[in-house]
Amino acid sequence: MAIEKAIFRRSELLLGDEAMDRIAEKRVIIFGVGGVGSWCAESLVRSGIRKLTIVDSDHVSVTNINRQLMATTKTVGQVKVDVLKERLLNINPSAEITALQQIFSAETASEFCLEEYDYIIDAIDSLKDKALLILMACQTKAKFFSSMGAALKLDPTRIRTAEFWKVTGDPLARALRNRFKRDKTFPKHKFLCVYSDELLENKMPIDPDDKGNGSIVHITAVFGFMLAGLVVQDVVKKEN
Repeated sequence: MAIEKAIFRRSELLLGDEAMDRIAEKRVIIFGVGGVGSWCAESLVRSGIRKLTIVDSDHVSVTNINRQLMATTKTVGQVKVDVLKERLLNINPSAEITALQQIFSAETASEFCLEEYDYIIDAIDSLKDKALLILMACQTKAKFFSSMGAALKLDPTRIRTAEFWKVTGDPLARALRNRFKRDKTFPKHKFLCVYSDELLENKMPIDPDDKGNGSIVHITAVFGFMLAGLVVQDVVKKEN
């Protein structure tokens, strides 16, 4: 524990020892550890979160290297959550990192026991699965934060937070709201999102084998850091 105390000395100077103790007690789960979720996970562990579950079914691909924390030429082909877990434990060996190589979906949702967490973070790309996570997370007592689309952005000064129904200029938020209205099923309570109202176009044709839109690390990382910041701020606010 001596090394852990030293690791977080600067954070303790800023927040106080009681707040750091509270941060260490919180249980957090992140769904999706790609360009946004991987940086969120690192920021949380460096901020003192000790009990973290990371969920993602994918393996590292070469096209992840430009923006995903654990993606390097040496980790291509490896399971994302396993590589990320190893890195997080190198930051804080005392952390309790649970790595789940799974997809959150209607078929698997009940396996995640969302009610056991203090904070639930959504960094999922799939519209269908993202909508389901929003609905289910908002039925728990956990604090829920969601990332909207981080692709096709270049200006980090346009990244901000807003309540879901007040997010503007983001096609993913619009598609989610339309889906909830169509199904006449709505989140049980309000929640904050990280988003940007910037929307650029791809400069090159999309590869049929890699259908994702263009994205860059200084945007995806800021999205992830802001999600982590919302968690830390919420813990500190409650402590005060």
